Amino acid sequence: MKELGRANDKQGDLIAIAHVLRTQGNRGEVSAEMLTDFPDRFARLQLVQARCQDGAYRELMLEGYRFHKGRIVLKFEGIDNISAAEELIGCDIVISEQELVELPPDTFFDFDLIDCQVVTTDETVIGKVTGLQRIGGSGLLAVQDGSGRERLIPFAEEICVEIDIKAKLIRIAPPEGLLEL
Repeated sequence: MKELGRANDKQGDLIAIAHVLRTQGNRGEVSAEMLTDFPDRFARLQLVQARCQDGAYRELMLEGYRFHKGRIVLKFEGIDNISAAEELIGCDIVISEQELVELPPDTFFDFDLIDCQVVTTDETVIGKVTGLQRIGGSGLLAVQDGSGRERLIPFAEEICVEIDIKAKLIRIAPPEGLLEL
């Protein structure tokens, strides 16, 4: 089964694994949306970077984490009050590519699929992957053709019959009518 290992934002060799949404409590903790399907990675992390909205980077030492109401609550060394934590709102917590979890076969990070050319089994070019959407447990590839039209293609083994990340190519066998939607 082809699966997605979410880490959906890559800039250079840095990958976002969490997005800070708000402060949590009054001791400098922040609540963040996880951008990874591997929450246990936080147990192995110490030094991370915050990529802030103004483009600046800030090095942070992870002091602790916990899960609360579907979010991850992060505590960083030196961030000990609400004012300091507020500075992190809107920042992405990023790691280097070397710190990525090794994925099982036929599992891909979202960013690996971006810019892949999508062709049918008879070599008809459909377009390039511009993004992914998650609906329930499955994913949809957002594919834009040369005219700017976007198609959503299920990221399913029956449809995506070949994925070559190195060649940036996804070969699909679309069921009848899928490409006409």
